[in-house]
Amino acid sequence: MAVETWNIDPVHSSIHFSIRHLVISKIHGRFTKWTGTIQFDEQQPANSKVEIQIDVNSIDTNDPKRDGHLQTPDFFDTAKYPQITFTSTKVEPAGKDQYKLTGNLTIRGITKPVTLEVEHGGQVKDMWGNNRGGFSIKGEVDRRDFGMTFAGTTESGAAILGDKIAFAIDVEAIKAAAQAAG
Repeated sequence: MAVETWNIDPVHSSIHFSIRHLVISKIHGRFTKWTGTIQFDEQQPANSKVEIQIDVNSIDTNDPKRDGHLQTPDFFDTAKYPQITFTSTKVEPAGKDQYKLTGNLTIRGITKPVTLEVEHGGQVKDMWGNNRGGFSIKGEVDRRDFGMTFAGTTESGAAILGDKIAFAIDVEAIKAAAQAAG
């Protein structure tokens, strides 16, 4: 088996995130517009690559006022930085159907290396004859590493927001048609 290109199916995929709020709970959100490709070599994972592009203006936390605030310079500054990108630099096995995915994450024009956990859910042929693969990716970043330092405390001194952002990406991807030899 060689490297196979898989196009992310956004209708059957999602990006969710959460952050601590007032120390006692978590706020959850998602991005609704994003694209990406996976080049996957199950036999030689080191040959695999992942690229994801997220439209930050598609942020949805179930509160339009909060979403608007997240688009300001206090957080994502979407007028200057409308995209979050991830480009892998290394894929290595971490158990059966498990991988460590290392790459460069760019938020607000700041690029930092991150390592993510990936589970390959397998492959199936759908009812239209397409080969589909499933992947679950999870990780955590510190928002301060990307210039998001908006802070505050309550009267009792509790932090309004945590610094760690946990995220989960569930991907269903369609295997690209093989290129005809020419």
